[in-house]
Amino acid sequence: IPPDVMIVPMVVSKKEQFKKIALIATIFSVLGALFGYFIGYVFFNEVGIKIFEFYGYENVYILKEKFSTQGGFLSWVGFLVTAGFTPLPFKILTITSGFIHFNIFFFIITCILTRGLRFFLVAFLSYKYGQAIGPFLEKKGAKWSIISVTIIILLSVGIYFSFIR
Repeated sequence: IPPDVMIVPMVVSKKEQFKKIALIATIFSVLGALFGYFIGYVFFNEVGIKIFEFYGYENVYILKEKFSTQGGFLSWVGFLVTAGFTPLPFKILTITSGFIHFNIFFFIITCILTRGLRFFLVAFLSYKYGQAIGPFLEKKGAKWSIISVTIIILLSVGIYFSFIR
């Protein structure tokens, strides 16, 4: 069950605690992401591959090769940001992050920022608009989250090439 489905009714019933609800969702989502990372890092061949097969993904070993380069690192950050903020299957990417031995520091920071932003946004919208936000998120939430992530990634790339290079 996506956390958003639980956040909306919880915030509607306890509006004054919307920040606490979003914080708890963020903390446990990041802990779940770390557990997925651990599965991918340590138990990929025993557990992780079975999860991939369950979702119908094959030939995951090519990912390790593609995302181990410098360009692959930036691409993987982009994937994590997209999956962390949108309704894409985040668990698959957390397991893959462990499997490809993605930098744990960047992994944790990315998870905190993307999942926190998503949950705090859902909690705030639920606080502001009440139960009416639930159907909106179900119908148009994916589209708006993808648009938001695209803007964030484009801004990040622009900043990277303008100031860092």
